[in-house]
Amino acid sequence: MRTLGRIAAAAATLAMAATTLGADAFMGDWQGTGTPGKLVAQVIALGDGKYQANLLEKFDERIPPVAVLQGQLQDAKVAFTGKGGKGKLAGTEWTATIEGEKFAGTYKGAASGTFELKKTVRLSPTLGAKPPQGAIVLFDGTSTDAWQQRNGQPIRWKLDEEEKSMTVQGGGIISKHKFADHKLHIEFRTPFKPKARGQGRGNSGTYLQGRYEVQVLDSYGLEGKSNECGGIYGVGAPRVNMCAPPLQWQTYDITFYAPRFDADGKKTENPRMTVVHNGVEIHKNVEIPRATTANWGGAPNTPGGLHLQDHGNPVSYRNIWAVEFKGGEL
Repeated sequence: MRTLGRIAAAAATLAMAATTLGADAFMGDWQGTGTPGKLVAQVIALGDGKYQANLLEKFDERIPPVAVLQGQLQDAKVAFTGKGGKGKLAGTEWTATIEGEKFAGTYKGAASGTFELKKTVRLSPTLGAKPPQGAIVLFDGTSTDAWQQRNGQPIRWKLDEEEKSMTVQGGGIISKHKFADHKLHIEFRTPFKPKARGQGRGNSGTYLQGRYEVQVLDSYGLEGKSNECGGIYGVGAPRVNMCAPPLQWQTYDITFYAPRFDADGKKTENPRMTVVHNGVEIHKNVEIPRATTANWGGAPNTPGGLHLQDHGNPVSYRNIWAVEFKGGEL
């Protein structure tokens, strides 16, 4: 029964993901084959019927694209053109079209060939993870009582009990429970803002102890910098950009080790963090030498709450829980 339950839950989540991505049928992940072998694509919606398609050898690797194509919507299909960018395909001319459920095209030049891709939705393996026994449940979709504004007042975020989510509005929030060493599970969804760019495109942030930010942003298909999704803001870029398309639920599973201090209050060790984004480890035991930008301060030698940032974008959160541990080991 447990297996059947997991299958049913996964099917429901997949259906939901497909429905939300239906806000733009072209945007998102595609995979298939081409003359050179397996090929995948990330299609980014840029507004006003414009798109960018990054053609890659595989997902989830920090490698240059095979080709980058620019597209324009016309008559219910998107026509793309661009150039190959690496190896024997460098400088090749690419043309392609997304029509219906098929993304197909050709390339020619120093090499020539064809490709055909179909839409796919890749979900985090920890999506919907249940809090283990002893976990501190910060948000299960039924109440925001575990949170407060910076001034201690109740939060003003929009609660959706049916979706079991809360959405940014009316200022940042911080958990009433304060943490030192802990493992955090949190799920988030960035809004669909195709005309926005950079830090204006679905921006928020998760601040461990209110001081150390893992960035939340719609960085789908981008390079993966320290100020983009998954970055420890201004400290370290993710090993790979694991950002999913906007409107798709994503996960962070973060193991955080608080800074250490001696009996005289002198810091002896910086905080450290391991971050798993959508099931892939993007930071491993990274040392954080300072509090990151826009932190909420507080004494670093004391436990701190989880701060979720209001950066003016309607980012949503759900299924937030943490497991505390001591002695440097989970």
